[in-house]
Amino acid sequence: MLLHKFMLNIKQHKFMNVHFIAIGGSAMHNMAIAMHKKGFNVTGSDDEIFEPSKSRLAKHNLLPPKEGWDETNIHAQLDAVILGMHARSDNPELLKAQSLGLKIYSYPEYIYEQTKDKTRIVIGGSHGKTSITAMILHVLHHQKIDCDYMVGAQLQGFDTMVKFTKEAKIAVIEGDEYLSSPIDRRPKFHLYKPNIAILSGIAWDHINVFPTFENYVHQFEIFVDLIEKNGSIIYCSLDNEVKKVCENSKNEIEKIPYAIPDHEINNGVTSIIINEQSKVALQVFGDHNLMNIKAAQLACSKVGIDQNSFYEAIKSFKGASKRLELVNKNDKTAVYKDFAHSPSKLKATTQAVKKQFPNRQLIACMELHTFSSLNQEFLNQYQGSMELADEACVYFNPHTIAHKKLQAISEEQVLNAFGGKNVSVFTDSNVLLHKLSTMNFENKNLLMMSSGNFDGIDMNELANKILH
Repeated sequence: MLLHKFMLNIKQHKFMNVHFIAIGGSAMHNMAIAMHKKGFNVTGSDDEIFEPSKSRLAKHNLLPPKEGWDETNIHAQLDAVILGMHARSDNPELLKAQSLGLKIYSYPEYIYEQTKDKTRIVIGGSHGKTSITAMILHVLHHQKIDCDYMVGAQLQGFDTMVKFTKEAKIAVIEGDEYLSSPIDRRPKFHLYKPNIAILSGIAWDHINVFPTFENYVHQFEIFVDLIEKNGSIIYCSLDNEVKKVCENSKNEIEKIPYAIPDHEINNGVTSIIINEQSKVALQVFGDHNLMNIKAAQLACSKVGIDQNSFYEAIKSFKGASKRLELVNKNDKTAVYKDFAHSPSKLKATTQAVKKQFPNRQLIACMELHTFSSLNQEFLNQYQGSMELADEACVYFNPHTIAHKKLQAISEEQVLNAFGGKNVSVFTDSNVLLHKLSTMNFENKNLLMMSSGNFDGIDMNELANKILH
């Protein structure tokens, strides 16, 4: 009996001492807080930590006492070291951990470690991952169903982007296809082994890692093949690549297709039509969001949430942060910001706003900010991606290109790549800001799309200027 209690005590305290190398990252600091809340002894280090990570770590007494790497942080009493992508393979703390033979996890490896005994819902795809994850979490929260989770944006009503508990039976995980760590070159979503998987779309991205479209698609084939036996794949049947990947998989899983549900748009409000007697008015809009909702509904049904309960909850869903997020509006103008940066995302988001407000002109602005978007070879993928906008503005900063050590691109190259007579190119954010601030926006909407911030443009301030 005493031996049993002793072994149980060891099991309960497994991995109690955890050190984070590169704790300041948006994902890493959230995981550190989640582990701290679960009762783990958490330490960390980083060579630079910015807001909001800095304040949030400090609030939980997890902020490192000094910036920089220190080998003395690594010792034999550590049960696990979690390595962030920001660290390099020659990081002195990593080398020390390797020399001591400590257990080193990548960020996604440790998510699996904490959720391997739960029902894992993993959302994959080139677009829509964060929104679908947020929708599922919103519904589970509304139904008071406890779950662990990892999501790529800060959500309203949730303290952190990561949560681990002993009690939850379900884990909802956003499945990113980017690399796991400097020493683990597998895509993150290959490590989660879902019981229930969603695949929303495939559109070539991360060309610095996946140099060909075929190589990129293959990562999703592996993802589907890694679904647990007797599991499920919920997939967008309107995406030909997704359909091919899922339907050709030999994995012994249930295959559930989805598309755009029946809906209507009245006075700028989209409603899903359940049947002749029932409609559900939404606070989000766009074909991509309608498909995201259908994917989320099918996933929730697999964990016991009936259709009526799902739609009752989704009525109050306002969207994930920076995913077609309303900045401000009045009776004749609305200003939105969106994380869209890849060609498929630009097209979907631009189409959504134009379709929702057919009687208003659309001024759409996007920033070339990611490695792929600033690559000469990838630029032509943007052809026609903003053609539905009445006026399209494309911004890039030549200094960003130099910082990423990419070959310079010209305004003419960008103009030719996007195509269309509605496109203007800017390389100075102040010039773009002046143009937008002095335009007449009566019966016009503004859509700002970027994974960055247009080199410091304050969206709230800009919206106030436009509306007043």
